[in-house]
Formats: sequence, structure tokens, C-alpha cells
Amino acid sequence: MNIVKRALSFFFFFSFLFISCKKELCTGNLPPTVDAGTDTVITLLGLKGDNIKLQGEAVDVDGTVSSYLWSQISGPNLATITDPGSDSTLVINIIPGNYVFQLMATDNKGATGVKTVSVKILAPEIQSITLQPIENTNEVSLGIWGGKDFSNPEWQEITASSWTKDGSPVTLRGLFKFNFDSLPAGLKVISAKLTLYSTPNPLNGNLSDANFGNDNSLFLQRVTTNWDNTVTWKSQPPSDTTDQITIPHTDESKLDITDLDVTSLVKSMIQKGNYGFLLKLRNEVPYTSRLFCSSRYSDVTKHPKLVLQYTK
Repeated sequence: MNIVKRALSFFFFFSFLFISCKKELCTGNLPPTVDAGTDTVITLLGLKGDNIKLQGEAVDVDGTVSSYLWSQISGPNLATITDPGSDSTLVINIIPGNYVFQLMATDNKGATGVKTVSVKILAPEIQSITLQPIENTNEVSLGIWGGKDFSNPEWQEITASSWTKDGSPVTLRGLFKFNFDSLPAGLKVISAKLTLYSTPNPLNGNLSDANFGNDNSLFLQRVTTNWDNTVTWKSQPPSDTTDQITIPHTDESKLDITDLDVTSLVKSMIQKGNYGFLLKLRNEVPYTSRLFCSSRYSDVTKHPKLVLQYTK
């Protein structure tokens, strides 16, 4: 009986040793030492391409590191780790909040080491500027009347019109540009909103309705080369039609265009050169008009206005 008890005691003792023996102790293999980087705080730029970079490393003193694996432990949303099997990776689809990521390294004998890193994401610092110039020299009404130039840089209207004068056809287009010199270099545009106010006292068209015609819908296009206020109908600069904005028809005599989203156009201006906007009727047929206050109009609150939101 004592022999049986003694045998059982040895069995349970060695079983305990076997179960409690850690792999690295039993085999003599030490796990990799992992560094997942330094905890950090990052401010987003407010762009769709915003991302963060995770940079880690691992050292195995008695072997080699054979693989890495990044994973997300916590966060305000499920981010996308673009290269989870590398020691460094970009993380996209991020939003403001606190994230914790883990880096696990495995050595050539199967031992693993892990380390976490915390990343605090702050919302972008968005700034705003309103451009609403007085007597803007970058503003011209382009016109042709009976085959002769009818352009004017001093009208109190930005015009998009097709009419007749003394029995001859008149076509008018608006060419205008906002000065971006006050904007900081390298800014990232978040949004751009344009407002044009219908003129209360039209100087063109039927001299009564700022908006007139069966189809007075408009095109707003980005101008692609430089110009000045001596420009004429024949020398008017080219404009880009690929990202033009269509402004719908209105039956209202004095309907303003308020907060028109021109973000894509302004981003292209920042990137490719600021040459301004061209405003024209979608169908230039008499008798049609859309007439807006220029920067020379007596009421400064009705001048063309561009509101930009951006981050540095």
C-alpha cells in the first residue's frame, strides 16, 4: 500500500512539473524582446488619406525573429492595419480617439513576445477665412455684341446672359478671381463655399429680373491660365470642363447662390494655380440671364464671397 501511495505521489509531482514548465524554460529558448514604439499624440489633417505609422522592432538573443504581427487592442473604431506582418505599417481608417495596438514577434523556435503602444488621435485644427473683396481688380464681365467686344471690368454686375441690344445679340460671361495671397503656404483645404448675390437693380437683361429665361442654368468652371482685367471676349482664358459645377435653373427673380460647394475647384486652384472662375449660361440663347452683384456694388455685404476652411 505504501508503495502504491509513493508511486502516485511521484506521478502527481512530475505531472505538475510537466504542466507548469514554461516552453522557454523547458527548452532553454528565450522569447524575443519587443519594442512597439513610443506612445504618441497625433493631430489629423482632416483628409481622407490621413494615416498613422507604427514602427516596431524585436530582438532575439538566442535565435532569430521569424515573424511579426500587428493587431488592434482597442480604439473608437476598427482601423485598417495595411501591413500587419511587418515590423512597421501604416494604419488607415482612423478617427479621433485613443487607440492601443499590439506588436507580437515570434522567434525561429516558436517563442513569442508582445508589446503594446498607445496612440491618441486628435481632431484636425480647422481654421476659416472669408474672402469678400471690395473693387476686386480680378473681375471682368466678358461680352460680345454684334460681333464686337463688349467686355467691361468696371460693371457692378457679374453677368451670365444672352440678350439683344439694338437688334443685335449680346452674350455675357463672368470672369472673377479671389486673391489667395493671405493663405498660408502648404494649407490643406477642407471646404470652400461660394456665395453670389442676385443684383437688386439689374443693369442688363430686362433691367428688372436678375434671373430670367426658360433655362437659366449655369456652368461654373475653373480657369486654367492667367489673365488680367484687360482681357476681351476673343482673348478670354480657357477653362476646365471636367470638374465644372452645374447650377440649376430658377424661376425666382432674385434668387441668390449661397454656400455653393466649390471645394474641388479650389483644391485644384491651390494645386495647379489660382486663375479664378468662369460663370456662363449652360445654354447661351436669348432671352436668358443670371445677374449677380460684383465687388463694385454699393452694398459691400452683397459682394462675391468665398469661405474657406483649411488646416495648416
